[in-house]
Order: sequence, then structure tokens, then C-alpha cells
Amino acid sequence: MPDPRFKVLTSASTSGPGDAGRTGSWRVERPVLDYSRCIPAKTGKSACHLCWLYCPDNVVSKAIEPQIDLEYCKGCGICAEECPAQAIEMVSEENFVAGGENE
Repeated sequence: MPDPRFKVLTSASTSGPGDAGRTGSWRVERPVLDYSRCIPAKTGKSACHLCWLYCPDNVVSKAIEPQIDLEYCKGCGICAEECPAQAIEMVSEENFVAGGENE
């Protein structure tokens, strides 16, 4: 029986191997950036970039408007946890697989 204190995540995708480090379709959650809250995007300056600094897979660009390479993002959520402006939200991949939202 799962511990009720922890959120249980399940994949909404089909199984399959990643190719050369690509995520494939097995990511459970994906990061979605809100540029209206993102410090570099709001200020137009190279500031903050904690999402870039802490990403273990190096898939976040260090641009004025950071981009996340979803082809390689594993959906770990570290970028969202480290963002001081709370500009990154982890959204269930099921929303995108089912066509609920656009990329």
C-alpha cells in the first residue's frame, strides 16, 4: 500500500526506449514556463537562471527567455523547485498526450 503522504505519479504514455538520451514518451510531468513571471524574461536581463544552473540534464537554455528542450527533459521538477519566481509549473504529461494542451 502506497504511503498516503507521497504523491503517486503514473505515466500516461506508452513505453519505449529513449534514443541517445531522448526522453521518449515516458515523462510523467513536464515543465511549463510562465514568461510573465520569469525574472530574465520580465527584466530583459541575464539574471537568475537558477533553472539552467540546477537542471541535471542541461536541457534549460541560459537565454533571456529560457527554453526547455522537452525532447531530452526527464520531468524531474528540479527547475520548478529552484525557481524563486515560481515561473515553472510541472504539468501532467497526460494533458499533452491526450491533446488537452498544446506544447
